[in-house]
Amino acid sequence: MPNMQKEKTPMREQAPDVRNAIFTEVALGYTYEEAVNEAARCLNCKNPLCIQGCPVGVKIPDFISLLAGGDVDGAYKKIKETNALPAVCGRVCPQEKQCESKCVRGIRGEPIAVGRLERFAADNASDEAKKDAAEPVKNGIKIAVVGSGPSSLTCAGDLAKMGYDVRVFEALHKPGGVLVYGIPEFRLPKSIVADEIAAIEKLGVAVECDVVVGRALTVDELFDEGYKAVFVGSGAGLPSFMGIPGENSNGVFSANEFLTRVNLMKAYDPDYDTPIKRGGTVVVVGGGNVAMDAARCAKRLGGDVKIVYRRSEAEMPARAEEVCHAKEEGIEFLTLNNPVKINADEKGNTVSVTCIRMELGEPDEQGRRRPVPIEGSEYDLEAQTVIMAIGNSPNPLIRMTTPGLETNRRGCFVTSEDGVTTTREGVFAGGDAVTGAATVILAMGAGKKAAEAIDGYVKANPR
Repeated sequence: MPNMQKEKTPMREQAPDVRNAIFTEVALGYTYEEAVNEAARCLNCKNPLCIQGCPVGVKIPDFISLLAGGDVDGAYKKIKETNALPAVCGRVCPQEKQCESKCVRGIRGEPIAVGRLERFAADNASDEAKKDAAEPVKNGIKIAVVGSGPSSLTCAGDLAKMGYDVRVFEALHKPGGVLVYGIPEFRLPKSIVADEIAAIEKLGVAVECDVVVGRALTVDELFDEGYKAVFVGSGAGLPSFMGIPGENSNGVFSANEFLTRVNLMKAYDPDYDTPIKRGGTVVVVGGGNVAMDAARCAKRLGGDVKIVYRRSEAEMPARAEEVCHAKEEGIEFLTLNNPVKINADEKGNTVSVTCIRMELGEPDEQGRRRPVPIEGSEYDLEAQTVIMAIGNSPNPLIRMTTPGLETNRRGCFVTSEDGVTTTREGVFAGGDAVTGAATVILAMGAGKKAAEAIDGYVKANPR
């Protein structure tokens, strides 16, 4: 009989007044007993809607059933059949909007904690279970993958399993893309990412860092070197700014730059000399997950942190869990406010932000109520650091150096109905480079689609 407990089995976390000063992981994961108890809540539905909510098609009831029976290794192997990064997904995927939103247990209670169970299986499977089968037999066909974020890693891993000779080209000095430069250590330990990448390399995937495709090497040159297809999963790393006066003052960062300094360049670690501004009043502009990450990092670096967002909290795109954690850690939320100017002293150092209060008007084309300024409500908010977390777009470098590769007005690659085939023959794309900034699991889903499309393209065009 299933466990009919209505609420999810709670997961332990570090206390807010402890974790808001350190970068170790906030969520502590399930014990074996907690995982088995939660897994027993699954009804093992005949028509498992949860699978429909998973972009990579994890066989959720199957792996949970194995966990309920105590078979941790079997559960891990079942997840790995379709998900190349289970330890990552178990931590950062918005399950509440995907698989868990479809769970029938959520009708009269809380859904199954799919993400927590996925994390448990990935963290606790034996080393033996994590040993992949022998490296696949190579077919001698070379495929290039640009970028090493979640879409690229998924595409590369799937292609390697098909026998392709895959090489990944990463612009930064470490692979992982947004998983290493964007998501903080306290949400996703970098050792977890390194382990997942190592598993993909064991399939025969080669990873080459410090290569900026579009500058050091072009897509055309990759074809000249014998690659039969190119997958572009270069992400959306070009930050957006508001275009307000004073935005070039000292102390103003894009969230990308701030998070890269903190995460990839380890500015939080005293043993590293990465320049970063610590302490003072920090204003983070935006309401998405990136804004939460930047704010929580700034708090851990000693800042008095305030999030300024032009809509109400109900319209915030960030995960509810991230908003809750930020509040618990002492971050102040100033919703229905919007910056209009950044003020600096005679040396160019930021001293305050002029904000205007907002109210919600009529819905826009996306159905969200449009924020409207309240005339005469301007005020100054003290700030020594301002972090802009209002969105990103793909870097135009690859488009500018690749003839025939079209992008839309947002700089994202134009694709056919399959979502991954670009306007340039032999070039495929996926993840944030196509959709704009989105989630890790959606990027992974695109990577899987791209691997299938590339396989079909190569077989249809033997040469």
